[in-house]
Amino acid sequence: MRPTANFHHTDLAYSVRNGHVECIHSGSVAVVDSTGRLIAYAGDPTSYAFSRSTLKPFQALPFVQSEGIEQFGLDQRQTALMCASHSGEEMHIAAVSDMLEKFRCTEPDLQCGCHLPKRYRDGGIPPADFKADQRHNNCSGKHAGFLGYCRLHDLPLADYLDQSHHLQREIIKTVARLADLDESRIWLGTDGCNAPNIGLPLARLAWLWAQFGNARYDGTDDQRAMAVLADAMLAFPEMFSGVGRLDNALTLLGKGRWISKTGADGVRCIGMREQGLGIALKLADGNSTVADAVIIEVMRQLDAFSSKDYEALSTWGNPVIRNWVGREVGAFRAEFDLRLV
Repeated sequence: MRPTANFHHTDLAYSVRNGHVECIHSGSVAVVDSTGRLIAYAGDPTSYAFSRSTLKPFQALPFVQSEGIEQFGLDQRQTALMCASHSGEEMHIAAVSDMLEKFRCTEPDLQCGCHLPKRYRDGGIPPADFKADQRHNNCSGKHAGFLGYCRLHDLPLADYLDQSHHLQREIIKTVARLADLDESRIWLGTDGCNAPNIGLPLARLAWLWAQFGNARYDGTDDQRAMAVLADAMLAFPEMFSGVGRLDNALTLLGKGRWISKTGADGVRCIGMREQGLGIALKLADGNSTVADAVIIEVMRQLDAFSSKDYEALSTWGNPVIRNWVGREVGAFRAEFDLRLV
């Protein structure tokens, strides 16, 4: 039976070739304040979306709340790596390896699978003797954190990704609590890295990120743990992203004003500290390049950028289409208006 999608997305961007519209990219955006109030939107902010890698900071909360950072002596770089969709650079692999050693684990204990690192998928040539293993998976930092939690609580490692495992139940309960959702209203699926993933209304995902971006050490246990992770991500954005990546560039540009996190298949989230807001985007066709342009346009419409800031992000905000000989043959354009509530 064909699945149904009861979404009311709107057009957010288009691609042009020689002045003609070739593709239209639809989706939805939700902008929410730290109390959960919807501030602005495009499309359908109540539509569900799998959170994909934008969930990672929240998947790390049980470890932080169990004082895993202190127990194992993790530094801020390794703390940020637990929230990472990293590029598989040497700094990432070294940090994951050190974490595994601290957790008395080895690479085969990871269950995230193996893929060629992004730094090579994007055009870099791997050395002749290069052989990827699970540490090179962009989610290996998250999985290392999972293993660390299991070691802390003397839990089995073999089934740490089962939805019924104590760790995964804690993650689901934590997200449901922060999003003020009954667990029955949460979608559960399996992510590309083999871990359980959560789907929820876009406005609730934005609320998670409003809380994350505005977490304070003098708040609740949840807020204190989020503040620890947020500060690590702000201090070392290259560790949860990579050189030449939007999350790294955008977070550095913000100088503490916001945290950006990419998710697969057109999901993007921002926690905006100065404005006390969370942003969540889902692009219906999952186009990553277009999603980058759209999230930058959302921030521009929220007056987050100076003209100089916006120009510095033009690689992602106004991406061009090139053919195989490097010739510019088209462009992607984000064009929509946020509706204020």
